[in-house]
Amino acid sequence: MDTESEPPQPADDIIIRATRPDDCEGIAALGDLPGYRRGTLRLPYQTPEATRKWIENNPPGNPSLTVECKGRIIGNGGFERLQGRRAHVAYLGMGLHDDFRGRGIGSRLLRELIMIADDWLNLKRIELTVYVDNAPAIALYKRNGFEIEGTHKAFAFREGAFVDAYGMARVKP
Repeated sequence: MDTESEPPQPADDIIIRATRPDDCEGIAALGDLPGYRRGTLRLPYQTPEATRKWIENNPPGNPSLTVECKGRIIGNGGFERLQGRRAHVAYLGMGLHDDFRGRGIGSRLLRELIMIADDWLNLKRIELTVYVDNAPAIALYKRNGFEIEGTHKAFAFREGAFVDAYGMARVKP
């Protein structure tokens, strides 16, 4: 059976773990999914080699997680920690396979990242940007304590047009 056409699996078949260099093929493939790419700053056709370099060059202290279902990579997320007087801050990025949305998997990934931020990194603030037309992601972030702090006009060029994005943040109480 072709794994690309298998129906989505129940959320209890999901494993969230540290990203490894050999995940590069699966993570690069996520970037070519229309819905996944539409919500990120990724360009089409990112190579596995470029993805491997990104994984291998991720500095220590910047957690990167991979989500898999029965050995298939279906999502990823992580932090880019800031330095100096902003060392209490990290920038969050995450994405999920188009066929696995709306099943609570993104919530599990986000909760895991927040737990790392709060319990292991002592981060005070988590920042992110999200396109203003990505209502499911905005709702997910709001449910997890993120607030809209402003709008970035013409934030990115996507699918032939400029799109705005919200700047959102969660400040640890």
